[in-house]
Amino acid sequence: RRWARKGFYHSYNRVGTIEDTADMTSSSSGSSPLEDEQTLQIPETTFEFYSDVLLGTAFLATAIVAAKRMSSSRSQGGAETTVVTAFYSLILLTASLRSIWFLIPGTIWSSDYTPHALMAFDPDHPDWLMQFLEIILVGAGSLCLFSIFILILVYWADILKKYFYPGARRSKPMVTFLVLVAVLFGIQILNAALFLLRDYSTEGMILVNSVTLSLVSIVCVCEITIFSHRFRTVLKTLGAINQVSTDSQVKRIVWITVTGNLFFFTRAFLETIFAILLVIYWHKNGTVAEVFSHSLWDMYILLKHWSELAILGLMLYILQSRFTTTAGIEAVGEGGIGKGGYQAVPDQDVVEESTPTSLSV
Repeated sequence: RRWARKGFYHSYNRVGTIEDTADMTSSSSGSSPLEDEQTLQIPETTFEFYSDVLLGTAFLATAIVAAKRMSSSRSQGGAETTVVTAFYSLILLTASLRSIWFLIPGTIWSSDYTPHALMAFDPDHPDWLMQFLEIILVGAGSLCLFSIFILILVYWADILKKYFYPGARRSKPMVTFLVLVAVLFGIQILNAALFLLRDYSTEGMILVNSVTLSLVSIVCVCEITIFSHRFRTVLKTLGAINQVSTDSQVKRIVWITVTGNLFFFTRAFLETIFAILLVIYWHKNGTVAEVFSHSLWDMYILLKHWSELAILGLMLYILQSRFTTTAGIEAVGEGGIGKGGYQAVPDQDVVEESTPTSLSV
């Protein structure tokens, strides 16, 4: 039965029938045909089909909402609108890529629903191309999702730098964001190139993506925690100076911190366990065909992607409620009072005044 699960099943779809496979494994192992048929992987269960349809529909609805919000946001002007539109664009891309992946039947992507090893340009396994495209599509969706929080962190870091290091030279936040995303995109390109050069199989691509996302998740947890603490300190100080309440802004920062850390901690945990299992079984058996049963793979998919839907929904709620505290500080005129009663923070260095300003504080 192990032999059938590890090797023979991958070829029976192309050269034999399930009845032939069941007869051969039954005669070799001495077990009943029914028991052996249960050990064989099946392309896609009914639960997996309806689960994918439900997830695909939910992501499609999220994409529609993000597209409508982005359209209405672009009709408005101002610096705040540019940032908010960028967030909606990333949410739209993430949800669209995920909906495409889930709404296309799993049997089109691969003969097996669970991961299995295929080498590039293998004439005996022509479906390697579709599985390669599937991994690229999933990786692109994850990159867009993580870019949402990378953009938040970049803008938080830039605004905090104005307060804590007023004389320091700052780079443009969007340039920093594009550089970081380009690095992650480069890892995806390198991963695809190594697969096409036949350095490793599709399992190797999945392992690289898993390790990368796990490391990025851990970094995001640390950065969100550090920046949110500093931001709350700045908001409370500004509130005391301007004699206005910043409790609502502080609560919004806490919401972003809690939801972001919960998502990235869950993602880091899932991807780390996923990578460890891949390495262990790959080292012992040379394949991961045995490690991911349908039940285990279904659990991984459900936890991973329903958590993505939850964080996308929360981000839409946060943007709709103007939880963008950073934009509230940015969208002010020089020397004036901005939204929420904030003093303006000029982009250029200022000369020290006799009266302490919000910038010097």
